[in-house]
Amino acid sequence: MTRRQPARPVWALLFAVALAACAGGGLRAPGDGPYAPAGIDSTRDAVDGLVVGHRLMASGQYELALKAYYRAAGDTGLTTDILSALGSANLRLGRLGQAETLLRRAISQDEEFVPAWNNLGVVLMEKGELGEAERVFRTAFALDNGSSPQIRKNLTLALAKLENPGYDAENNTNFALVRRGSGEYHLLSTP
Repeated sequence: MTRRQPARPVWALLFAVALAACAGGGLRAPGDGPYAPAGIDSTRDAVDGLVVGHRLMASGQYELALKAYYRAAGDTGLTTDILSALGSANLRLGRLGQAETLLRRAISQDEEFVPAWNNLGVVLMEKGELGEAERVFRTAFALDNGSSPQIRKNLTLALAKLENPGYDAENNTNFALVRRGSGEYHLLSTP
């Protein structure tokens, strides 16, 4: 008994179907591929980069927070909030010069933005510029109408260090930066 072979047109049809499946991305839906979609869906609401940055700061991911703040700046421009947030992220990364520059820019845009004043005071304390730090904390305290106990404590620490430069050595006190609210950092003593 002889086997009958399929006709050539059947093979050609099967080959054409297989080739079409490979060339067209397979038999999957367009979004199921291993690659990212080609375009940006501008109809959907974007996630606020400032909020993402604040969450990353809270979790200790300062470099990623900095990138989120830059993305937010690309969307809304360099607002006072974003400049202050960028300054805070740089402060946490130990980039005191960059932090100071950004915080001063934030203050020049809005002279009554209390978090920027407070964070600038923290930067100045870290740099050892006690006189200016005390003046900046006084400004933050006055703009806040004395309602923030953290700013009051920062001012008290600055005054204590200004009056007694050996304050740290005598009391063996370490200072820590603590985040309070949206991008606001406070200098607190730790035992």
